[in-house]
Amino acid sequence: MRLKDKVAIVTGGAMGIGKGIVTVFAREGAKVVIADVNTEAGQATERELRDHGFEVFFIRCDVSNEEDVKAMIQKTIERYGALHILVNNAGIGVYKSITEATREEFERCLAVNLIGPFLCSKYAIPHIKASGGGSIINIASVHAVQNVGGTAPYAASKGGLAALTRAAAIDVARDNIRVNAICPGWIDTPLVRGIFASSPDPEGMRRQVERRQLLGRLGTPEDVGYAALFLASDESSYITGSLLFVDAGMTAQLETW
Repeated sequence: MRLKDKVAIVTGGAMGIGKGIVTVFAREGAKVVIADVNTEAGQATERELRDHGFEVFFIRCDVSNEEDVKAMIQKTIERYGALHILVNNAGIGVYKSITEATREEFERCLAVNLIGPFLCSKYAIPHIKASGGGSIINIASVHAVQNVGGTAPYAASKGGLAALTRAAAIDVARDNIRVNAICPGWIDTPLVRGIFASSPDPEGMRRQVERRQLLGRLGTPEDVGYAALFLASDESSYITGSLLFVDAGMTAQLETW
């Protein structure tokens, strides 16, 4: 029960990595707000976890909308009276080259993946401070530090999120708030399955990706969830402004033969 009596918000918590983090946090005793733009999936995750006896609560929120974010934070405080942990996980994938992407696509990717974490952090920080301090965890990507072609909007948003993580860590350190980021590699999520589905041979592409991983498999949402648990708990009390890679060694390897 490493998060007993803690209150956490996980954006994009209805599915994929977000659901993995919500599940791990709830198991460890946290009261968890599932914030997501997908009402149907959010309510389904809330029901599933409540049926297992966990204290979770769904709030619909578009993190790129400032009024939505302010309302989400206020509802959390009204319900639980405190806030200790914020996980900025909500994100979208726009995988296009710099010449193919439209301005609208680029701006939408930044709005969700970078401005969203900024807004959520901005309005959560006073309440985390008032609760005695805590942890903000941004879900970035291996694309924050290394890149492939055809991913310009996504890579820019995640690189910006890594920089925001460092800057925020400096800004709030004296408030007993730590800010770190997780950089996942290939995680078995609806977003990644969508990438496979766009291939003429989805199962073949999945097997090819699995073979390229040093550990021979895709990660699971709960693999990221346990990394987030570490950064949310007192076990990481001397860590801030850092990037934690959950990528099966992808960024450690120079090239593959």
